[in-house]
Amino acid sequence: MIEISLSNVKKYYGANLILENVDFEVKTQERVGIVGINGCGKSTILKLIVQEEKVDGGNIAIRKGATIGYLKQIPDYEKSVKVKDVLNMAFEEINSIEEELRALEGKLNCLDEDELKKRLNKYSKLQEKFELLGGYNKVENFNKICMGLKFEDSFLEKTFEKTSGGEKTTVMLGKILLENPDILLLDEPTNHLDVYALDWLESYLENYKGTVIIVSHDRYFLDSVANKIIEIDKMASKTYLGNYSKYVKERDENLALQLQGYNENQKKIQSMEESIKRLRDWAKRGDNEKFIKRAASMEKRLEKMDKVDRPELEKKNMKLNIKVDGRSGEETIIAKDATKNFEDKVLFKNGDFLIKYGERVALIGANGAGKSTVIKILLEEEKLDSGEIKLGANAKVAYLPQNISFKDESITVLQCLREDINILEGKAREYLTKFMFFGESVFKKVSNLSGGEKTRLKLSKLLYEEVNLLILDEPTNHLDIQSIETLELALTNFLGTVFFISHDRYFINKIGDRIIALENKTFKTYLGNYDYYKLKKEEYEKNQNKKSADKKSLKKRQEVKRDYKDNKNENRKKDLENEISNLEKKIKYIDDQMNKFSLDYNKLDSLYKDKSNIQSNIDRLMEKWIEI
Repeated sequence: MIEISLSNVKKYYGANLILENVDFEVKTQERVGIVGINGCGKSTILKLIVQEEKVDGGNIAIRKGATIGYLKQIPDYEKSVKVKDVLNMAFEEINSIEEELRALEGKLNCLDEDELKKRLNKYSKLQEKFELLGGYNKVENFNKICMGLKFEDSFLEKTFEKTSGGEKTTVMLGKILLENPDILLLDEPTNHLDVYALDWLESYLENYKGTVIIVSHDRYFLDSVANKIIEIDKMASKTYLGNYSKYVKERDENLALQLQGYNENQKKIQSMEESIKRLRDWAKRGDNEKFIKRAASMEKRLEKMDKVDRPELEKKNMKLNIKVDGRSGEETIIAKDATKNFEDKVLFKNGDFLIKYGERVALIGANGAGKSTVIKILLEEEKLDSGEIKLGANAKVAYLPQNISFKDESITVLQCLREDINILEGKAREYLTKFMFFGESVFKKVSNLSGGEKTRLKLSKLLYEEVNLLILDEPTNHLDIQSIETLELALTNFLGTVFFISHDRYFINKIGDRIIALENKTFKTYLGNYDYYKLKKEEYEKNQNKKSADKKSLKKRQEVKRDYKDNKNENRKKDLENEISNLEKKIKYIDDQMNKFSLDYNKLDSLYKDKSNIQSNIDRLMEKWIEI
């Protein structure tokens, strides 16, 4: 079933045409990734679907009755509203139905037969809707989302207003997932999630019963989740079946075929042009009208011939060349017995790690674990409680922070570059073209730059000087896929040391040759990329689960053994009690006989001996009973 259909969609922003000839369909349960360079109109497509923006041409059709969840601009809530209250807003319809059901239950006892039948019919329909909306699984779903997105109890009690921008976005993502819409629209959902939450979200979306449309530059995420890719290029859309890697392969194959077609077309044109030239030359030398006519006829055929455009094999992108200035000492970054507390929270304790010259090391861990704090300590912006984290000898550092800002954002891009660098204006403009600031864009105010543009400007300032150690905190956050790939290539060719924090698992796989995981308040090293780390984690968890299962099995066996022993003892007790009871009956009988034959001493003597023997048996059995 088709959930969404876009046909010849066109969109202007002012006089600028942003989208043209956008055509694609999204079917039930499809997982669609929308990709393209920054500013190509990916997010605009989502806004057009939810009618936040109006189409200027073409048509968008959505299945009648389909509910849509859209991760959009963060709404304002009252100051007293807590995170848990925002999440529970997802259950407004469920809660309303539940209240109606309770109200109906209270009235069922005092109705006549006809009215009761009507109310029961209404109750049945409401109950069916309640179940369909997941009312009976409300608490389970709430806990599942909170666990997956790492919402701890203390965070749930926090007022929404006091959470960070990234936390607000993550809370809204949780609310949308709890709403469980038919169509889920996610615009860069991975930006504020750590690698663990990303793994969970991938698994969640793989099992999601609805349709998902994702705008993302996270290639690993698109590889794991998407089964269709929509590429937005030159204002138009093109559909590819499969995940991101399959799309790249098919796109490159198509480009190769287009180039082959272009080359063949050029050969044909060149051959015809040479024939025309030759015919004209012959006609001129021999004054031959026949050759003139043939040349004119061939020219007409050439004019009417379909021309194949040369495919754009390389799009405009950054041209990064990171220059190395000498080399640092062999030990580039050293951490020994490092301990850091933040208020009452221990971030890490007695931590050790060593990064050697030329290594490319990724620091990963949960949000709030202290990754950025490690970098701040390294740059002497924060202090340790004990131990040390320091740079080695001769380290020349370039640092790209997660949140990029500049001293004065009221100045232009050109002025910003030149304020710390002694460079002529002409040379500065030429240099900025490498970072995709062309023509008049160098006079754009820094305050008006997008996140991606600010990242490129910061890189231009950092990489002007020669360095031997790059420290990067979430470098891919605001870059499109093309820019990320350019950065990857530059980092691969860089001969110095790279120490970086990232949740982009594709980027970690391409760049990282070692991972330091900040987990359980300590640093643990994995000699490989993210996939290797994930494999080792899965093996560890499997072993832990096995150990846990073995412990449970041993405990169960011990319980069974104990229960068996208890049952055996209980049965033995009952047997002893029966034996004692029977012997006591015999003694009672002997006592009766002794009263009967009280004057017969021989008989009494015999009875007395029997009684003594039986009593001895009773005492022996009683001792066994007491032991048990």
